[in-house]
Amino acid sequence: MNNSNKSIYSPISKMNLRTKTLLTIGLTVSLLIIVMITSLLINSTDITTNFSAMNLPPSFEHLFGTDWLGRDMFIRTLKGLGLSVQIGAGASILSSLIAIILSFVCSINKKFDSFVAWIVDLFLSIPHILLIILISISLGGGAFGVTVGVALTHWTTLTRVLRAEIKQIKTSDYVKLSEQFGKSKFWIARKHILPLVITQIIVGTILIFPHAIMHEASVTFLGFGLAPHEPAIGIILSESMKYLATGNWWLALFPGLALLILVLLFDIAGENIKKILDPTSANE
Repeated sequence: MNNSNKSIYSPISKMNLRTKTLLTIGLTVSLLIIVMITSLLINSTDITTNFSAMNLPPSFEHLFGTDWLGRDMFIRTLKGLGLSVQIGAGASILSSLIAIILSFVCSINKKFDSFVAWIVDLFLSIPHILLIILISISLGGGAFGVTVGVALTHWTTLTRVLRAEIKQIKTSDYVKLSEQFGKSKFWIARKHILPLVITQIIVGTILIFPHAIMHEASVTFLGFGLAPHEPAIGIILSESMKYLATGNWWLALFPGLALLILVLLFDIAGENIKKILDPTSANE
């Protein structure tokens, strides 16, 4: 009787878990899309100064209050989040491309594998923030400099994961059989290896997002990222520090919470997408 009950309820519990996972992905992705679309609809002319409404606390008219120039902090925060998402998207895609190229280069021979392993260890030995600042300054700063800086410092973890996966796949019988039939390394990589690591690539790209956004905000906060006129979260937080002593707590609290929530949403979406795409984690 107990066994029959288990057999009846087990598929239901699994179905509920899958439904719950899909629902979580849907909600997080929907919120992220809403943030992106809203930020794109906001023009720079919408963030206007209004000296008659300076330093107003949060209210129904100004949900996040206003700053020292009378600008609506809710609109500035939404615009800044959209800018952070754009930079995070560009940086994560570039990082993934670098990781894919280097991980497949590892599969050529042992010399290339040792060389890539040395590069990974070299980049991991340098603090991310310091390297991003140096790259951003050398490229003239701005969104381009920050995007490239973040992209060139966040590929290491995904490269290690893909490198280990490719090494394991290369020991399989079907790869050895293809080599005996004279198939080229490029053909084996395209037909055998790439389809098996595509899940890791997708999940890895999504999980790079929150790290890219946080590092972009950190570098901008320190003054080495985006220009001061850009409505970036890092700039908003940096400017707000000057006014905390005067009691304007809302200037830093709400943009900081919004950035934290955005990062958590990306992290939740990545973890749940991994459950759907990766059968091992889904079974767990």
